[in-house]
Amino acid sequence: MLSQLEQLSFAVDGRYATDFELQFIDDYAQSFNLRLQTYQKLRAIESTVVQQAYDKLKSQHASFFQFAGNDLSQKWKQDTIRVLRYSAVAMLMNDTETLQERFLLWFQTIMRSFGVQRNCRLTYEVMQEVVKEHLTPSQANLFCPILELNRHSLGKED
Repeated sequence: MLSQLEQLSFAVDGRYATDFELQFIDDYAQSFNLRLQTYQKLRAIESTVVQQAYDKLKSQHASFFQFAGNDLSQKWKQDTIRVLRYSAVAMLMNDTETLQERFLLWFQTIMRSFGVQRNCRLTYEVMQEVVKEHLTPSQANLFCPILELNRHSLGKED
């Protein structure tokens, strides 16, 4: 939404915006209540979702949280919570472009430097499964595409 507003301000420099150019604002207004409810639900279930994703990953991949002989469970949880929170804001604001530009590209560099893209792919794949257990279908339809963006961006190998 913020990115779209910024783009609109440049596009309409010195003129009125057309109805077509303003349509995204109407679309956002119509979806705002669902976005807000989804955001509030995610905030309330954050620790449950992260723990359930952790448990699934650990049971499916015994050495998932091991890296160079160290247990990175706590680091994984911290990073996963950080991504989940940024993702929730992106969903609330309907602004995946800002999420991509200001967070995911930076975080992607870090994940690549450690060579854990596979773990990222698995994390956000499982996260989508877990989230669908807790959100309504409408809420999941808003949020899961952002988790898929995370999976694709952070799990991408060159």
